[in-house]
Amino acid sequence: MNMEQYEDKQFLESVVRSLVDHPDSVNVNRTVDEMGVLLTLDVHAEDMGKIIGRSGNTAKAIRTLLRVVGMKNDARVNLKINEPEGGKGMDRDMQEAMKEDNPAEEIKSLDDAIADLKI
Repeated sequence: MNMEQYEDKQFLESVVRSLVDHPDSVNVNRTVDEMGVLLTLDVHAEDMGKIIGRSGNTAKAIRTLLRVVGMKNDARVNLKINEPEGGKGMDRDMQEAMKEDNPAEEIKSLDDAIADLKI
């Protein structure tokens, strides 16, 4: 098994575990299809706000970083955040942030992805 192949999953797990209060509840499922790599994230209900962030900004930043990791390996990486059981109701920003990236969106250059971070 090529470890580089799963660099995206390891990266996501590491970032998310460093942000949450319940790192043992973090679970990432990785699937590959014709659209690319899909990482599906499950976290403890109490940690959803930390992963989504205000107006979905944390989730957007994580997705941008995953795009950069994917570009390094010539892969398109998408993130879907599952609503946890027992989760509180979500506002519109949270619902939008949890959705999988738009698969029809064209793959940006590394410079564009980094510009999305607004560093």
